[in-house]
Parts: sequence; C-alpha cells; structure tokens
Amino acid sequence: MVEALKFFAVQILTNYLEYCPRDQHCSCPYLRLQCCAPWLTRYSSVTSTSGPTSVHIRLMKMDQKSTATLLELAAKSLLSNEPAAIHALEELPRDLFVPLFGAAFLGGHMNVLKEMVRVWPFRCLHIGTLIREESYYEILEAMIDGLQILPAQNSSPRGPKLRILDLRQDLECETTCSEFQKRTPSCSESCIYSQHSIFKIKEAQNNARSLGIVNSESESQSAWEPMELLVDISISGTLRKNQFLSFLRRKVEQSFGSLHLCCRGLQIDNMSSDRSILRLVDMGCTDNLEVKKADLSEVTTLFYEMIHLTSLSLFNIPTKSCKGRNFRNFLTWLGRLDNLQDISLSFFYLKNQLQKLLRVLPPELDTLYLSYCGLSNRDVTALSQSPQATHLTMLILSNNEIFSEAYEPFQTLLENVSGTLQHLQVNNCRITDSALSAVLPALSHCSHLRVLSFAHNPITMPMLMSLLQQLTSLMELKHVIYPVPVHCYEQEDSHSRLDRQKLAEVQAQLMMMLQTVQRDDMNWTTSHE
Repeated sequence: MVEALKFFAVQILTNYLEYCPRDQHCSCPYLRLQCCAPWLTRYSSVTSTSGPTSVHIRLMKMDQKSTATLLELAAKSLLSNEPAAIHALEELPRDLFVPLFGAAFLGGHMNVLKEMVRVWPFRCLHIGTLIREESYYEILEAMIDGLQILPAQNSSPRGPKLRILDLRQDLECETTCSEFQKRTPSCSESCIYSQHSIFKIKEAQNNARSLGIVNSESESQSAWEPMELLVDISISGTLRKNQFLSFLRRKVEQSFGSLHLCCRGLQIDNMSSDRSILRLVDMGCTDNLEVKKADLSEVTTLFYEMIHLTSLSLFNIPTKSCKGRNFRNFLTWLGRLDNLQDISLSFFYLKNQLQKLLRVLPPELDTLYLSYCGLSNRDVTALSQSPQATHLTMLILSNNEIFSEAYEPFQTLLENVSGTLQHLQVNNCRITDSALSAVLPALSHCSHLRVLSFAHNPITMPMLMSLLQQLTSLMELKHVIYPVPVHCYEQEDSHSRLDRQKLAEVQAQLMMMLQTVQRDDMNWTTSHE
C-alpha cells in the first residue's frame, strides 16, 4: 500500500508538470483537473497488491465548477500515509514541494513538516498566507525541529539548502522566493541589519577573501552555514506561548551561534511576564513593536536599540510617566527612528505636547493613531501645520474632545491632508451639526478617502442626509460608519434607550438615497449593526 500511494502521488504530479500545456497558464501549480485531460486517463486507476492489502485509487471526472486540483488530490493521497509521504520526499521533484508543504501545513501533518524542512530544496521557506489555528504552536515547533543547524545533522542525500525559515504570517509573501533569487545569498525577506545575519556574514567572508585573509576557521564556514529564523514574538504570560518561547530559546542556544533569531514583530502585553527570550533577540532586527501597560521609561530603556522600527504602538501608558525626563528621553529615541511609518498611541497623555512629538517624527509618516490622548485645539493646530499633514494616509483622532472649543483647526487640517488621506476616524469627538457643516467642504475635497468613521457624535438626521449628499461625489469612498441620529434616542442622548424602529427607518432612508444617486457600492453602517 505504501508503494502504491507513493507511486500514485509522485508519478501523477510529475506527469502533471510534463504534460500539462504551458500555454494554458500552467505556471500556476493549482490548475484545474480538466486542463490535464490529455494524460488524465493514463492514471485513472492504480492498483497494487502487497500480501492481503490492496489499494485502488480512481480519479473521477470533475465538472467545470469543481475546485479540486490534481496537486491537492495527490498531496492528500500521499499525506494520508505519513511514512509513505516522508519516504517519497527524497524522490519528489523540487517543483512539487510547495503544494505538498501547503497541504501538510493545513492538514497538521507535523512529522511530514519536520522532514520537509530538513530536505527543503530552496534557500527559503515562508508560512506566508497559510493559516491554521489548531495545534499552531505544535506545527511551528515541528518545523523548527527540522532545521539542520549542525553539520552532523545533515543526513539528506540532497544536502540541506534551507537557510531562511520564516514563521510569520504574511499575506503578501509566497512560500518560497522566485527563481531569480537563486543568484543571491539570501531572499527578499532576509535580515539586513544584524551582524549575525546571512547577509552580513557573507559580506564579511567576501571582504576577507578579497583581502586574502583566509584561515582554517573561515575555510570551515561552509560546514557551519548560518541560518535565519524569522518570527513574530508575543509575550503575554499565557502558558502555551511561554512554552513556545522556552522551546525557541533552547533551540537558539543549542545552535552555538549558527541560528540567527530574527524577531521582526514584538508584542508585549504584560511587562511583568518572563522576558528572558529578549536576551537572544537582536533589537536592530525588529520593525514592529507593540507594548501595553508599561511605564514610558521602561519602554525607552528596554528598546533603545530598536532603531529600524517601521511601526510603533503603545497602549495604556501611565499619565505620570508621560512627562518630564521620561517624555524627553522618549522623544530622543523617536528621533532616531528614521524608518518609522506608523505610530499608534492610545491612552497616552499628550495634551499640548503633540507639537514636540511631531518635530521628531519622520515627515513622510503614513499612519498617525492618537486615541484617548487628551488632545486639545492647540494640538490639532500643531498637526495641521506639521510636514506630516501633507503625507498622512491614515488619521485616527477618536476619543479626543477636539471640537469642544473650535472647529477651525480641524478644518485646516483636512485641507492640508486632503491630497493623501484615505482613512479617517473621529469617533466620539463631540462633533456637532454646526462643526460638521463647517468642515464638510474641506472633507469633500479628500478625493482619495476610502473609509470614514465618525460614530458616537451628536448629529441630527438632516445633517446626516446633507453629509451623504456631499460625500457621494467621492468615488473612492466605500465605507462610512456614522453616528445614530440623536432623535433615535428617547431623550436625544446617546446614554438613553435606543429606539430600534427609528434606527431602521434611518437606515432605509439612507439606502434609498444611495440608490437614487447610483452609489450602491457605498456601505453606510452604524456601530450598532
């Protein structure tokens, strides 16, 4: 039975690549069954008898709507017998590793995944778009276990080629890099900052050779090829995550320096949790940092070497730590983050301090998220006059009473950000009819706006209808989250009881207005839906 399964999977997949016509988009490994009809009948049935066991595998003709593929069928058939799958890996054509890996990952075949990592025929392996919640950490541990870290572990006739194992989920990343990457010592996701990265080590070796500096230690480097393990680390104090971090720490320590732990994303939910894993993390590698419930001085001290961040998120920072020397040291650190694109500060007291923050941020900032920051009109004025205002694509100012004094600063801000803004959130900002009416002309000029959210503001139905009429001219605007009009509450107060019948009438009227102007592509909703 093992040989029959192996024969079926390897042969049908190999012949798929050989016979499927290349002019019918066959470069895609997930082609439909009917595209391979010329040779399909050759393997319509495979029968093998070994003692009392026999296996009969028959391919059935599939209709045009079938979503199954030859690769999926063969991969599932092979994976149904893990010993056969593992044995077949030594003979499996390299082009078939990617689809088989996807099936093994989604199916939770940990033994197969471990062996696939060991004999992976490409320089890099990325989880990419693959998502599986069940036994997730067990799968990651199995893959890490398959890494050929020490020379003595190399028992594969093919020899280990894998140098970069990427365990991050990334919707824009393929399982392995394109063919042109063969000519480079790395892949598109390779670490470029750490001195322990493949890039830096190869660079040092090449420099040594060019200078004629060759010794026995450098000659033996080929047996100790460096490897990179790309991960996102979450420190939250949960038992399973702690177990995974302990496993990760042991694996790195056992590599004697040949395995570079490249932490790209670091999330700390509880600063009191065990942070021993951070001793093995090269702070210069991290590009995404998220910290919750921490003193600002602790953040600045612990992560001062993180100078290549592209995204920073701080949540629930004690007010007393956002002042004086702590705040000045924080600004000094921010001033070193030249690559920063997104910054998110929530429950971070910034009243009358935003101008100081903006001075040290990159002028071409992409996202500015400031929620529950106690912002004042003075802060909004500073933002409207900053160089960042003409580059922002996402702006979140929710839960700040920025309309309690005047609306002119926000109006100026909209005028300056209108050329780039795509996403705007001003929920719970005390926006009234008069304020919204005043800023509406500037808002109507935000021609690239795609998402607008201004929920939990005291707006009337007439103002809401006027707003809809104005915004339907923004053809890129698809999603609007609007506040429930005040007349839908018993006492015209959002804290009083909501009349669901009145809200339904509002929704129906807005939908009718959208249909009248032929903007069925716009989605208007409330936070109550």
